[in-house]
Amino acid sequence: MKTHTAKKVAQGTEAGDVASKPQFIAHHRESDSATQSLVTHLCNVAMLANVFAGKVGLDKQGELIGLLHDLGKFSAAFQAYIKSAVGLLNQDEDEEFVDAAGLKGKIDHSTAGAQLVWRELSKQGQLGQIVGQILSLCIASHHSGLIDCLSSDTNSLGEDVFGRRMNKADDRSHFNEALGIADEAILTRARELTSKPEMLKAMQAAISGIVRVAPGKDDKSMVAQQQIGLLVRFLFSCLIDADRIDSADFENPKGKKLRANGGYAAWDVLIDRLEKHLETLQPRHPIDNLRQDISRHCLEGASRGKGIYTLTVPTGGGKTLASLRFALHHANKETNGVKMDRVIYVIPFTSIIDQNADIVRKILEPEGIEPSSVVLEHHSNLTPEEQSWRGKILSENWDAPVIYTTSVQFLETLFGAGTRGARRMHQLTNAVLIFDEIQTLPINCVHLFNNAINFLVEQCGSTVVLCTATQPLLDKVDANKGAIRIPEGNELMPDVKKLFDDLKRVDVLNRRKPGGWTMDEIASLAREETTRAGSCLVIVNTKKAAQTIYRLCSEQAAIPTYHLSTSMCPAHRKSILAKVRMRLEKQEPTLCVSTQLIEAGVDVDFSAVIRFTAGLDSIAQAAGRCNRNGKQKDADGNPKVGFVHVVNPQDESLGMLPDISIGRDKAERVLDDYEKNPGKYRNNRIGPEAMAWYYQNYFFARASDMDYPASDRTLGHNDTLLNLLSINTQATAEYGRTKGQAPDIYLRQSFMAAARAFKAIDAPTRGVIVPHGEAGRAIITALCAAYLPDKEFDLLRRAQQFTVNVFPQTLERLTKADAVKEILEGTGILFLADSRYYSSEFGLSETPDGKMEVLCG
Repeated sequence: MKTHTAKKVAQGTEAGDVASKPQFIAHHRESDSATQSLVTHLCNVAMLANVFAGKVGLDKQGELIGLLHDLGKFSAAFQAYIKSAVGLLNQDEDEEFVDAAGLKGKIDHSTAGAQLVWRELSKQGQLGQIVGQILSLCIASHHSGLIDCLSSDTNSLGEDVFGRRMNKADDRSHFNEALGIADEAILTRARELTSKPEMLKAMQAAISGIVRVAPGKDDKSMVAQQQIGLLVRFLFSCLIDADRIDSADFENPKGKKLRANGGYAAWDVLIDRLEKHLETLQPRHPIDNLRQDISRHCLEGASRGKGIYTLTVPTGGGKTLASLRFALHHANKETNGVKMDRVIYVIPFTSIIDQNADIVRKILEPEGIEPSSVVLEHHSNLTPEEQSWRGKILSENWDAPVIYTTSVQFLETLFGAGTRGARRMHQLTNAVLIFDEIQTLPINCVHLFNNAINFLVEQCGSTVVLCTATQPLLDKVDANKGAIRIPEGNELMPDVKKLFDDLKRVDVLNRRKPGGWTMDEIASLAREETTRAGSCLVIVNTKKAAQTIYRLCSEQAAIPTYHLSTSMCPAHRKSILAKVRMRLEKQEPTLCVSTQLIEAGVDVDFSAVIRFTAGLDSIAQAAGRCNRNGKQKDADGNPKVGFVHVVNPQDESLGMLPDISIGRDKAERVLDDYEKNPGKYRNNRIGPEAMAWYYQNYFFARASDMDYPASDRTLGHNDTLLNLLSINTQATAEYGRTKGQAPDIYLRQSFMAAARAFKAIDAPTRGVIVPHGEAGRAIITALCAAYLPDKEFDLLRRAQQFTVNVFPQTLERLTKADAVKEILEGTGILFLADSRYYSSEFGLSETPDGKMEVLCG
C-alpha cells in the first residue's frame, strides 16, 4: 500500500493516495460502501491538528497527537470489528468475523498511541515526562473527554488513573501488535517528531509563559496548574476538532460545503459595511450624540494592543454597535503580521442574542450576501453528546468570523464534560472576545473564568472586552485563586463618572416598606404608572410572579398587557417584543410584565419601571429600560427623568434562587446606607460609587462560592472544581497516605470528575422545539420528514428560534406525560408533541392548557 508519508502531509501535501481496498480502514461510508484508509485518516487529522495547534506555537505537538490518536485501529481486533460491522467480512465465510454489535465501544484503539507517546517522551528526563503526560492525555481521552490523572471517585480516591492507563496490559491496548504492523511512514514520522528538540522546548516555553505570570511564579500554585490544565484542553480541542472534521467530511462529502474552513470575508469588507451603516444613523435624540461619542472612543481604543479591556457604559449607551466597532477594527489590526481570526460575542441570555445578532446580521450580511456566511448564532443545544454521523455534520465548531453564543456554551467549552464543547476551545485563540453584561457571570465560576480569561489573553493571543453598566470587581477577588489581570488604564471610556452623569435619565425610588407589597398592590401601582406615564414595565424575579402580576393587570385593566419569560421560545418573545416596541414608538398605553430576561441588553424604552428588589446590578439594568432614549419632556418641553420604583413583595420565595436572594440582601444594605448619606454616592442609587460598594459587599459575602464548590452528593466528597482542575489536594494527599510518597506524575487533575460535576451542579437544560405558530409547527413537521443531512442542518438552525431550554426535572415530567418526544429515534432532538402544553400567553407549561394538536404523528 502506497500513501503519502505523514511527514509530507504535515508539510502541506494532501493525503489521498488510497488503494482501492486498503488493508487497514478507519471509516466506512454507507452511501456508496467506500472506505477510508487508516493511514489517510491519521495523516489528515495530523495535518489539521498541526494547523490548529500552530496558533500557539505547538504545531508539532498537534501533528503528533493527530498522527497517533487512532494507532490502536491497526490491531486485528479493531479491523475485524469494523469490517464485520460494515459487511466487509462475511459471517459464513470469514474466520475473522465477529459480533460487532456486542463489541461497539469495547475495543480500545486510543491507548496504544498514548502509550507510544508516553514511552518515547518520558525517557527524556523530567521535562519529557511532563510533555509526554500532556500529549498522551489528549490521545487517551479523545473519545471520552479528558480523563482524570488522579481519581476523585469515592471508592478510588487518589488512584493513579493516568499511570494505570499508560500501563494497560498489551492484550487490551494492542500496543505491540499495532506497533508491529502500523504503516512505517506513520511510525517514522512519529519517532522523528518525538526526537525533535522543539517537541520539549515549545511545550516548556508554553508552560513557562503560564508560570511567569502566576502568583508567586509558582508552577505548583492553583492558578498555574489550572492554566496548565487549560493548555492540555487546548491541545485536546485541536485533536478532537481535527478528528471530527475529517471523519465527517469522509462520511458525508456534501457536508464539506457547510464548512467555511477559515475562508471568511475580509475584515476590511465587514468594517466597510459597519461604517456605512453608522453613517446612516443621524441623531434623533440628545442621547444619540453621547452614543456616537462612546462609539468613537471604542474606535480609538481598537488601535491599542491585545489585552483585557473594560467597557463601562450605562444601559442605553449603545454598547452593541460600539463594541462591534472596536471588535472589527481590532481584529483587522496586525500583530507580527497576523490579523485576528474571529470575533466572539458571549452573552448571558438568548433573548439578547436574538436582538443583537439580528441587528449585526442585517449590517454584516446585507441583501445578496449568503445567510450565516458572517454571523453564526449558536445557543440552543439541539444535538446529543454522542456524535453519530449526523452529529458530526450538525455539531458546531465555531468556524465563522462573527459568533454570537451564550455564557453557558462558552463555559461548557472550557469546563464541560465530553468532547463536543471542548472541540471548540481552540477557536478561542487569536480572537476578540466580547463579554456582554459580564455582571451576570455565575458567582461559582468566578475563579475558573478569571484564570481562563488570563490564559486566553496572555498565552493564546486573544483580546477580551468586559462590557456592562455595572462592572463587577473581577480583578479584586483573591489573586491566589484567580483574579483577572486588567492593566491600569484599560477602560475604553476616558471618564466613566462623567459618562454616568451625562447619561442619567432616571431616578431610582426606594419604595420598599415594612411587611412588603401584596401582588394586588403591585398590580395597582403598575396600572397607575401606565396611566400616569403612558407605559410601564414590571420586572419580577420568578416566572410564577410574572404570571400572577400579568393576570391581575390584564384582568383589571383595559390597557394592553404583555408577558415575557424564558418559557417562551425566541420567536415568540420576538413577536411580543415587536408588538411592545411598536406601541411604545407610537406612545400608545402599554403595560408589560417580564422576568429578568428583559433587563440585559433588550432595547425597549418604557416611561416607568417597577422592579422587585434584587441585586443592585439588576436594579441598574432594569433602569436601562426606562426613559432609555431620554425622550420624556415636561410641560415646557424640557427633559425630565423617568422613575424606577423598587418594591419588596410579600412572601417572595427565593429559596431556590440564592444569587437573587443574596444580591437582594446586599442591595438593601446599600439602599439603606444611601438614605443616611446620599452625598456619599453622588446622589445616585445606581451610580459607580453605589455599585462598587454593592460588589464589595456581595463578593465578600460570596467569596467561598467563587471556586465552584461541589458536594459529596456529586463527587463522593466535598471539594471545589478549582481544586480538582489544579492541585487536587485531597486526591494527592490520599495517594501519599496509601503509597507513602507523592505521585510521580506532574499533572494530578481530576479532569473528568470536575467536568461531570460542572454539568451536574449547573443542571444542564435540553432544547425542546415547540410548535409556536405556523412556522414552528412547519419546522417540526419538516424535521420529522427530513432525511438529507444538508436539509436537516438548515432546519435545525431555523429551529433554534422555536426552542425552549428545559431543566431536567421539567423535561422528565413532560416526557412522562408523553408531551415531549424524539424526532427520529436516535437523533436526541426533542420536540413538543402535544401543543396543549404551549400557551400563547406563557409559553411552555408543565400542564395542558388547550386543544391538542398531533405533531409528527
